[in-house]
Parts: sequence; C-alpha cells; structure tokens
Amino acid sequence: MSLLSDLTNLNLSETTEKVIAEYIWIGGSGTDLRSKARTLSGPVEDPSKLPKWNYDGSSTGQASGEDSEVILHPQAIFKDPFRRGSNILVMCDAYSPRGEPISTNKRNAAAKIFSHPDVVAEEPWYGIEQEYTLFQKDTQWPLGWPIGGFPAPQGPYYCGIGADKAFGREIVDSHYKACLYAGINISGVNGEVMPGQWEFQVGPALGISAGDEVWVARYLLERITEIAGIVLSLDPKPINGDWNGAGAHTNYSTKTMRNDGGYEVIKKAISNLEKKHKEHIAAYGEGNERRLTGKHETADINTFKWGVANRGASVRVGRDTEKEGKGYFEDRRPASNMDPYVVTSMIAETTILWKP
Repeated sequence: MSLLSDLTNLNLSETTEKVIAEYIWIGGSGTDLRSKARTLSGPVEDPSKLPKWNYDGSSTGQASGEDSEVILHPQAIFKDPFRRGSNILVMCDAYSPRGEPISTNKRNAAAKIFSHPDVVAEEPWYGIEQEYTLFQKDTQWPLGWPIGGFPAPQGPYYCGIGADKAFGREIVDSHYKACLYAGINISGVNGEVMPGQWEFQVGPALGISAGDEVWVARYLLERITEIAGIVLSLDPKPINGDWNGAGAHTNYSTKTMRNDGGYEVIKKAISNLEKKHKEHIAAYGEGNERRLTGKHETADINTFKWGVANRGASVRVGRDTEKEGKGYFEDRRPASNMDPYVVTSMIAETTILWKP
C-alpha cells in the first residue's frame, strides 16, 4: 500500500510537461456524474483550447442505435486535488454528433439565458446550500445510525460536535479543502439537522459559474466518499418519518437588488416567482414532494409563501436585507438533487426576463 500511495502521489512535473485532464460530464439520470482521463501535451488554462472528446452514450443511457457517440465540449477548468501539480478537472457538457445538446445537457439552455444582455447587466449572484447524506456502504443506512435502528431524535446534531453527534467529519473537511484547492468558491460547511447529513455552500458565484462549481463540488465529494468507502446520497428525503429532508437552498441577488432601493426589486421578483410556482417546482428536483410537506422547515409543495426570517416559507428574506432595504433572498424550494444549471437560470429568467 505504501508503494501504491507513492505512485498515486507522483509529481509528474519533475519528469514531464504532460498533464492529465479528467473530463467530467452528467450521466443518463441527470444527477449522476461520469468522468474519464486523457493526457495533454502541456498545461491548459482556457477550456476553449482543450480538445473535444467523446464517449459511448449507449453505456450511460444517453444514446442508442448505430451512432451512439456523444461529444464532450469542455466548459470550465479546475485544479485537480487528487493528482495535483498541473493536472486538471474539466467540466463538460454533451452534444450529439450533429451538435445538438442531448437531453441531460441543461447547461446549454442556461448559458443562453445568462448571456442575454439584460441578465448580463444585472450580474446575478448565487449562493447554493448543498445538503447531502452519508450512508454506510454495506447497510445502506445513514452513517452513525445503529444498524436497522434509529438514533436519538433530532436536536443535538445541527452544527453539533462529538462522536455521538457528528458522523463523517473527516470526509466533510477533506471535501472542503479539496474544493478550495480546485478553485471552487466554497464558502462554508456545517452539520445538518439529521445525523449523517451535512451541507456545503458554494458562492457567491456569478451566473453560469454557479452551476459549474456545484457540479464539480459534487464530483469531488463523490470521489472522496468513494475513497472512504461511504455512499453519497442526494435524495431529498432519504429517511421517511420525523426527519429533515435534504435541500439545495438557493440564495440570489441581482445588481439592482444589491443597490439602494433593492428591497422593492426583491419583492417584485418574489411576486414573479409566486406566479410561476408550479413551473419552478416541476424543475426543482425529483422526489421533492416527499420533502416539501409543510413540516421540517419547509413550505407545502402546493403553497407559495414568503416571509422575513421564516424558514418555513418557500422564499425567505433575511433580517439584514429588510433592515438595509437591499440585499438578497433565499429560494428554499430546490431539492438536494436539483440541477444547478436549471435552477439558477430559471430564477434569472423569471425575475429578470419574464414580464407577467
């Protein structure tokens, strides 16, 4: 194992200028991630300078027939915390050989919204709170829970410390540092209300970069849990009953919201979100109806309500925003398994481009 570790941590720059690029893309379910590596002749910092690549779409359920080739288009580059040195991670989106975005490529449509002049002028910022649950690999039961049984009721676990309250902190801290190394704008982590459940926050991130960073942060977490022999779950309600679900609360502001008088702009944006509540809910993640019950810090899925400092609302406005008359708001509806390209672009379209 010592030799294996030494080989894994070899510094390639000591003997060669070649670089390993790990191409990452979204799989057939729309929530799973896939990746494969290729060798480059030297360091690359601009994704447009990277070669396109391909994969067999029939193996991921994304293509069929005689021509199952899917083309990967590099879109964003991050430093690789596993191989280190000049090696990189490359977030890609996927297209048919004819150049059409495949069904799981939500980035393409999002990029069109974020490139609209009205959206560009508003400089939309996002802060995404990604909740997730760690499961024991062999038992498919949350980490830290007695096999087939239940821990003490919720209460001491949120931001808790101690061997009987916090489960998986080494994974969480490893992921935190890996994200910082990669260049992801991760702003914090914390233990969540249900034991074995954690959260990391990405942002503030501008426009399409929020989606890129959340997806690569998820990739890093999946790789780290793989190493640890732990299973990562983004299920919005991993355990039924009186336990909190897992969401991806999305904090949002525009340039006019952040300036004086922004509170009135925020209220108008929330009004737009209310009018398009059903459309947003339909796009905010699979299984979200199991989470949005009106209990456990959620609003009912069929009801839209907003409030100041109200964590049981669909949309929450912070006390500081109300007091200062400008700032941001939090959309609490997205599920933990939502596609960040969909959610971020949809919020921008509804609040900036849509005219009721």
